[in-house]
Amino acid sequence: MNQPSSNRLLHETSPYLRQHAWNPVDWYPWSAEAFAEARGRNCPILLSVGYSACHWCHVMEQESFSDPSTAALMNRHFVCVKVDREERPDVDALYMTAVQVMTGRGGWPMTVFLTPDGHPFYAGTYFPPEDRYGLPAFVRVLEAVAEAWARRRHDIAAQAQAIAEDIARSARPSVPTVEPDVNTLRHAVEELARHYDGKHGGFGGAPKFPQPMILDFLLRQDTDAARRMAVKTLGSMARGGVFDQLGGGFHRYATDAEWLVPHFEKMLYDNAQLASVYLRAWIATGDDDLRLVAERTLAYLQQDMRTPCGGFASSEDADSEGAEGLFYTWTPDEVIEALGSESGVQAARRFGVTETGHVDGRSVLHVADGGTRLPRPDDVHVHVMIQRRSQRRRPERDSKILVGWNAMAIAAFAEAAMLTGDDEYLQTARETANLLLERFTYRDADGKLRVYHAGMDSGTESEARTSVTLSPVPGFLEDYALFADALITLYSAAGEPAYLSAAAALADTMLEVFRIDGGLLQEVPADGEQLFAPVVSMEDNAIPSGNAVAVEVCLALGALPVRAHEKFGAWATRAVHSMAALVERHPLAFGRWLCAVDLYLRGVTTIVITGDATQAAHQELVRCVRCSYRPDMVILTGTAAAEAGYVSERPAAYVCRRGTCLPPVMDPDELVVVLRRTA
Repeated sequence: MNQPSSNRLLHETSPYLRQHAWNPVDWYPWSAEAFAEARGRNCPILLSVGYSACHWCHVMEQESFSDPSTAALMNRHFVCVKVDREERPDVDALYMTAVQVMTGRGGWPMTVFLTPDGHPFYAGTYFPPEDRYGLPAFVRVLEAVAEAWARRRHDIAAQAQAIAEDIARSARPSVPTVEPDVNTLRHAVEELARHYDGKHGGFGGAPKFPQPMILDFLLRQDTDAARRMAVKTLGSMARGGVFDQLGGGFHRYATDAEWLVPHFEKMLYDNAQLASVYLRAWIATGDDDLRLVAERTLAYLQQDMRTPCGGFASSEDADSEGAEGLFYTWTPDEVIEALGSESGVQAARRFGVTETGHVDGRSVLHVADGGTRLPRPDDVHVHVMIQRRSQRRRPERDSKILVGWNAMAIAAFAEAAMLTGDDEYLQTARETANLLLERFTYRDADGKLRVYHAGMDSGTESEARTSVTLSPVPGFLEDYALFADALITLYSAAGEPAYLSAAAALADTMLEVFRIDGGLLQEVPADGEQLFAPVVSMEDNAIPSGNAVAVEVCLALGALPVRAHEKFGAWATRAVHSMAALVERHPLAFGRWLCAVDLYLRGVTTIVITGDATQAAHQELVRCVRCSYRPDMVILTGTAAAEAGYVSERPAAYVCRRGTCLPPVMDPDELVVVLRRTA
C-alpha cells in the first residue's frame, strides 16, 4: 500500500496548517510562490481559511480535503492556498469582507476563489460533499468555477477587479467627524437596550455571543438600567452551558438564546476578556459569585491553556474523538457511575442531565432545577466529575502563542492581582509579559520596538522550556495595541518602570508604522505586505479593534505628565472624532470603541504615589489604590513618579485628571473616599 505523502504545510509553524499537511491537496501556504504559480498556470487560486478549533473546518477537511478524487479536482484546476486566520488576521479580514459582500454572510471555513492577482470573484463558507443544508456540493462548485474560468476568464477578471475596487473604497468610509459628548453614550445605551433579551440576558437571539466589550461598557455607565443589562447577562452566562461548570472557562458562544448549548471550542481571547469583565462586575456589585466565575476562568487559563514556555495557547478544539462536545457532555448513567446512585441522581438533577439530553442524546451541564448556587471547585460533585472527565480524551489544543491574545491574558491577570491581592496572578502576568518582551520583540536599526505576531512553544507538556519557534509573520496593529495596553495595566500592578517604558516604545512604533491617510491606523505595517486593499480595523468583533485599543493606550500615555507623550493624546482625539458617529449609531459593532469614547469623555485618572517604597505608609497607599483599580486609571509610583516631577519625603497620593491634581492625601482611609468620589 502506498504511504500518503506530505505537502508544503508540513514545515509551517501553524498547527492548523500542519493539520492539513497529509491531505492529498497540493496545498501552498499564503506566499509569493503560490501567486507566482497561479500566474504561471493562468489558473484561479482556491483560498481556504480556517482555524484549528473550528468544528466545521475539521468537517470539510475530513469530507473533502482528505478525499483523493476531490483533491485531484482541486489540484487540476486551482492553486490551493490554506491560511490560518489566527496567524494571518489581515488576510482573513479582507477576504471575509469579500465573502460578506458577495454572499451576505460569513464564517469559517471560508472558501474564496481568486484571480492570480488576488482579487476575489466567487466565495462561500462550508461546502458539503453532496448537496445538503441548501448548499451545493463542493465538487459541483469546483467544476462550475473551473468551467466559468475556462470560458469567461476576461469577464471574471473584470468582475473581480470591480469587487476589489469596491472593497478598497469601503476600507476608508466617508464618516462625519464629530465631537462626542454624554449623549453619544446615552444614545448607545438606548440602542443596546432595544436589542437586549430581558429574559435570558445578552443581545439578540440565537446564536448568542458573550459580547464582553459591550458588557464592560455597560458596567462603566452610571445608570441602573445599563448595569442591570450587564449583570443579568453575566449571571445567565455563568449558570448556562456556555460556562464549563466543571473545569471553568467559557465556550465560544451559545447556539440558542438561553446560553444552554454551546459551540464547544474555547478561545483564549474570550476567556481573557470575560475574566476581566466578571472581575469588574464583582467590584461594581459586591456579588461574590461574579468573583468566583472570574477566578475559575483564570484558573482554567493557568491550568489548561498555559504552555511550558509560559505563554498561553490560542484555543481548545470543539471536538474530541471525532464528535463535537463529547468531552464536556454527560448521560445520567455516566453521572451515576461516577458518583454512585443517590449522589449521582442529585448531581444529574442539579446539572440538568436527562435521558433525552441536548446534543446527540448527551446533556450539557448547567445550573438547573431552579438552582442559584454556582458550583465551587471544592464541591464534591464537581471534584469527582472532574476526575472522571479527566479520563476522557481531551480536545486538541492549538499551542500557537499570539501576542495580542496573550496580552489580553496579561491584562486580566494583572487586574486580578490588584483587585484580589493574589500575588500568583501577578506572577503569571509578569512571566507572560517577560516572555513576549524577551522572545517576541526586538529593536530594529532605528531603535523601534518591533513585535513578532506568533510563536510556537518548542517545549513538551512534561518539559518546560523557554525556547520559542517564531512565525515569520510580523506583528499586526492588534498585537502592538493590545500588548501596550497590557503593559500599562501590568505597570499599575507591579510598579516596574520597564513595563511603562516598553508600552510607550510600542505606542511610538505603532503610530509611526501603521499610520495611513484619514486618521486611523491600518492593520499591517506600511512597509509590510500590502494586500489588494488596506485592512483598517474599525469594528470590534470577537477581538477588539486595534484602533479602539490604540486610542485607549494613547489616552493613557497622553495623560501622563511627560512632554514627549503629547502626540499620543492628539492622535487619540482625532481617532475618536472620526469614529464617534458610527459608534453611536451601531453600538453592537463597536463595544471596545464605546469604552474608548467613554475613557475620552471622562478622562484618564492618574494616581501618583510618592515617598520611599520601603515604608509601610507608602505600601499601604499603593495597596488602597490597587484595590480600587478601574480601567480608567494609571498608577505611577517610584522612579516614574519622580521623573514626572512628583517628589516628597513623606508618602503621599496625588489623584490627577486632565492635568489637574487634587491636594496630596497621606491617609489611606481618606484616599479610599477620594477615589470613590472621583470614579
